Amino acid sequence: MVKLATAREARMYGPPLAVRRWEYINAGVYVFAALLLAAGLAAVCADGGAGRAGLAVAAVALAGVAAVNAHDLAAHLAGVDWRVGLALYDAQLGLVELLVPALHAVGCVLGVVGMAMLVSQGEGAGYSHRKEKHAANMLLAAALLWLLGSVLNSCQVYERADGRAQLLQSSVQVPLLLGSLLFLVAAVLNRRGGVSRRSWAWLWLAGSALWLAGALCNVLKVFMMHQSDALRLEKLRGGAQERLSRDREGRVPLNWEEAARRRALPTELR
Repeated sequence: MVKLATAREARMYGPPLAVRRWEYINAGVYVFAALLLAAGLAAVCADGGAGRAGLAVAAVALAGVAAVNAHDLAAHLAGVDWRVGLALYDAQLGLVELLVPALHAVGCVLGVVGMAMLVSQGEGAGYSHRKEKHAANMLLAAALLWLLGSVLNSCQVYERADGRAQLLQSSVQVPLLLGSLLFLVAAVLNRRGGVSRRSWAWLWLAGSALWLAGALCNVLKVFMMHQSDALRLEKLRGGAQERLSRDREGRVPLNWEEAARRRALPTELR
């Protein structure tokens, strides 16, 4: 249940007059969801009859994070006027700003389904080993997607951002990456079997604590971005920024098929 952390200028979290408010709401919902996840997993670790309720709370938290990542994806698409083709010129736009939140959102959906299966498990005659296995597979797939998204999230290149921006980025990315790794280890142990639910839940609890730390750092990062002495942020690269600017000014129509056809022609025929 990690989230995108980027230092791009091209993002639009809401209407022009309420962009800051919606970006703060996005960061606040993520903090609340991370706190809710930690509380739910703490209940699973404590057990005492609260294990199923804790899993239900954790599933609700993951649903909240899926919504946050969907908002991140929409914000960065809106920031480039929904021109997905710009990813052809700026690989980071496609691999980080667009792919990372999509991976995280899908992982959260799989996590919700897996936890719902665990919650629905009955006791005694109502117990289904097949359902338990499917739930373990869902949680493992979710953890793999979170880790892949966290790795991509950490592979950002800085050309313009100042030292403060890079430090704030790292303070968000590193806890999210470590937390995702702990979640993957816990999911593997759960999938192999022979380990009690409380054992792998402790690893999940540690991972959720790291995610909560990353969420709090993300709030600080968003706050710093909107100060009067705002951080220097990254622009699109590879000519994508110039193409987007010309398209907004209406001077050059953005025709991707025509551009691709021209690139395929020999130089003397262009």
